[in-house]
Amino acid sequence: MTKVLIDCDPGHDDATAILYAARHLDLIGITTVYGNQSVEKTTRNALSLAALLRLDVPVAQGCEQPLIRAFRHGGDVHGKTGIDGAELPEPVQSVVDAHAVDFIIESARQHRDELVLCPIGPFTNVAVALRKEPRLAKWLRGISCMGGTTQVGNTTPVAEFNIWSDPEAADIVFRSGAPMWMVGLNVTRQVGITSDDIERLDAGGEVAQTYAGLFDFFRQRLSEIHGISTASLHDPCALVPFIVPDFITYAECPVEIELSNGLTRGMTVCDFRSLTSAKLENIRAKTASNCQVAVSVNSRALVEHIMDAILEWPSTESANDYVRSDSLS
Repeated sequence: MTKVLIDCDPGHDDATAILYAARHLDLIGITTVYGNQSVEKTTRNALSLAALLRLDVPVAQGCEQPLIRAFRHGGDVHGKTGIDGAELPEPVQSVVDAHAVDFIIESARQHRDELVLCPIGPFTNVAVALRKEPRLAKWLRGISCMGGTTQVGNTTPVAEFNIWSDPEAADIVFRSGAPMWMVGLNVTRQVGITSDDIERLDAGGEVAQTYAGLFDFFRQRLSEIHGISTASLHDPCALVPFIVPDFITYAECPVEIELSNGLTRGMTVCDFRSLTSAKLENIRAKTASNCQVAVSVNSRALVEHIMDAILEWPSTESANDYVRSDSLS
């Protein structure tokens, strides 16, 4: 079973990714970062989700701001708590006595060649870890992220929120040399929870009802801001290559992060060109491929698979004790 560490900023879709990973993978830990709200709020959300799901998984708090620019949170979409829409239980565990950066490094050291690191928030923790431990990229089985887009952005016309929040950090990660999978808005916007799905969840158990409330809030905010009729399941898509790989199709290409301060800051430049010559006077050469980029998805099948994971999750009433994620599969 694939070992995975989720680096996140919960977040409605982050909450779904945590459940999805715990259901189908060996979730060895959760690290938190600023993003959808402050790192204090996203960390509390992660601890509350662990309590809701009765997960025996360590949580480590990480960076509170980007490497260079000022922190700007995603509360416009995710609300004042970062995960508005349902009452989550009070945390029953505390964060571990280690910064997320050190937790990432130690986890990769302990599970060398086995661990998949999944950044589904801003990339700051991962970038700092790569800089602090130069061997980290070689220790990892790979990095599978939710971030970027090959088409339209959500925070700017061309930039997706996770990359835009800290482009310098994303640049470090994409240039690290670790095997990478990137799933961006061009795919994740197609994977969404409908109003009918929310009704199905609301008729389920305690966990399903909680997610119904979260999705209902998220869907309404996305409708008001972006004119989208579903609650986008961005973050669980980063886990798909290790759960149901046939659901998403990837294409290998070079990806570079735009670091300028203009309109394109934070853009993920994916070079899908087919150049037949390396010696061209006025055409920029194609660099070496560094990423598998998601280009298409079997969206409804993936939504149903995620829905099943939520609907089948044991309620707190039926669970006698906290569970390791690898005991649920």
